Amino acid sequence: MWMILAILSAVFAALTSILAKIGIDGVNSNLATAIRTVVVVIMAWGMVFITHTQNGLGDISRKSWIFLILSGLATGASWLCYYKALQLGDVSKVVPIDKLSIVITLFLAFVFLHEEFTARSLIGCTLIAAGTLVMVL
Repeated sequence: MWMILAILSAVFAALTSILAKIGIDGVNSNLATAIRTVVVVIMAWGMVFITHTQNGLGDISRKSWIFLILSGLATGASWLCYYKALQLGDVSKVVPIDKLSIVITLFLAFVFLHEEFTARSLIGCTLIAAGTLVMVL
């Protein structure tokens, strides 16, 4: 099931880029990000209430609150930068650079979460980085 959800995530992420590029034409990128964020908030809270999981709010630990808030701040910063980059550049160049987050994530997972970094991971990261360079140069 995780594989299907991951593929759907990739499809929706691709649609996000195309729809955003069309939508930000003549719109301030920060305003566009704020509009998108409101839609995401409504969708997310809608799912919480549809699945009846709102009662779990009181069960969230202080540590989880801190890291979820930090994650939200990182997401917001990412979206603001992403929308500005989309407004200024070509989708076909912005998106591959944005996807370097895969390489950065694997490195950070190794350093902070002590996840295994294998030869296969290194080869994959190298190919992603090389592919990004080929696409944007």
